[in-house]
Amino acid sequence: MFVINCKNYEEIAGGNIVKFVKIVERISKKYKIKIAIAPPQHLIGLVSNSTIPILAQHIDDSKVGSTTGFVIPELLKKSKVKGSLINHSEHRISSKEIEKLVLKLKELKMISILCVKDVAEVKKYVKLNPDYIAIEPPELIGSGKAVSKEKPDLILKAADAIKNAKNSTKLLCGAGIVSGEDVSKAIELGSDGILVASGIIKANDWNKIINDFAKSMV
Repeated sequence: MFVINCKNYEEIAGGNIVKFVKIVERISKKYKIKIAIAPPQHLIGLVSNSTIPILAQHIDDSKVGSTTGFVIPELLKKSKVKGSLINHSEHRISSKEIEKLVLKLKELKMISILCVKDVAEVKKYVKLNPDYIAIEPPELIGSGKAVSKEKPDLILKAADAIKNAKNSTKLLCGAGIVSGEDVSKAIELGSDGILVASGIIKANDWNKIINDFAKSMV
């Protein structure tokens, strides 16, 4: 699994998101790997008919109906969104909300990618059996210093914690990934995929960098 979080970067604004998704579709097909994109929430409608999975960057524990300004999982599903990030380091939520939202996505048969900051959180939340746990040390996010190089033990310990849980959760590795070498190292250490943002979105050549990452995964 190769997840690209577009955050709210200006590079992806307006029609650029459509151009970006078309590049990703082509590379996903070329390498036969699953690449999912989490665009800014307001741009989801422009790309929801994509051949690759489109994810939300955040969802709320709120109801369908008379609620305003919340991102509702049930409505996302009706818009062909396949799942969501939960508890990203830039949008942390409470343990109670995390539990409710992981269960809600399971009920809806949508993909849950639960973001955590350390191994203690991996051990705490793997019991919820989300589809993926993405470990991202906050201090390395956007730093250009890959967790696979700076803190390899973190990936090894997270992979062991998930393996010991004996459920279907898989591990994603994120924070500071900027090259195919970083990707290869993360996979070698036990990650089942990557979660990346600025390393791709802010690159000068999207086609080149996504190809580099995808090739390193296979």
